[in-house]
Amino acid sequence: MRFIFHYPEISGSDGHLLDAGPLPEVAEAAERHGFDAISLSEHPAPGARWLGAGGHQTLDPFVALAFAAAATERLRVLTYLSVAPYRNPMLLAKAAATLDTLSGGRVTLGLGAGYQKSEFHALGVDFDERNALFDEALEVLPRHWSGEPFSYAGRHFSARDVVALPRPVQRPIPIWIGGNSARSRRRVTEHAQGWIPMTGGAELSTTARTPALGTVAEMARAMKRIRADALAAGRQGHIDLVYSYQGEGISQPERDADRHRAALTELSEAGVDWVVVSHRTGDSRSTLDFLAAFGETYLHRAAR
Repeated sequence: MRFIFHYPEISGSDGHLLDAGPLPEVAEAAERHGFDAISLSEHPAPGARWLGAGGHQTLDPFVALAFAAAATERLRVLTYLSVAPYRNPMLLAKAAATLDTLSGGRVTLGLGAGYQKSEFHALGVDFDERNALFDEALEVLPRHWSGEPFSYAGRHFSARDVVALPRPVQRPIPIWIGGNSARSRRRVTEHAQGWIPMTGGAELSTTARTPALGTVAEMARAMKRIRADALAAGRQGHIDLVYSYQGEGISQPERDADRHRAALTELSEAGVDWVVVSHRTGDSRSTLDFLAAFGETYLHRAAR
């Protein structure tokens, strides 16, 4: 398995978005201590009520991940998740292709349909169209990245014989799709290189408007079906399974390590390819200590 560090987010409206540490320094430390990727989420206009109930602020993921990429050499940069319906797909494709070019081919584009009605309203996007807009984006992205002329008539745009450069370094940029619904799984089967099921429990699933996932074994069965359906449809290549690990006490990685190793082994045996971990903190030193301890305890690839 490979490991992703999710840059800590602040809850509510207090604090500074970089309280967890300067992003270039955190990215460099994540790379040095054996992590394979760093990720950031996206909420351009979160609702005050949601923030007051425990929601979080975010940096712009594409701008921020460019800083992370510039400070590292091999670390992949992941949007976890960017909300596809928030943008015209041409702008989404351009941002991802630009970041992939500048990073030397290290982008993974994690995408979701979104769930905050107030944020959709603030951005002028019809919440009830979010699934149709998501599907449009998945059709447009590979056309845009091809560097060849193409036309596409969307619900709110009409691209006629356009050509978009730069072509990304990766062919294609890997797309990981979040969500537990049958529709999300279909998107993975038809378009994506990875699936990010939501694993935060029933309450989070309700908030994010996606079905609860169930056990690790149920997730493994769902992933097996996705891979089989993709193969039956003629798609080639492995589809990654991504899991957000939130085991109790993981904020102190060196403690109770055997229990966490057992949980991670279970995930590996279930077919998980990537594990996301984070450490909610508003202190730079705490973030760096977490990265060092996690790398030393579980990754065994930390620079000595």
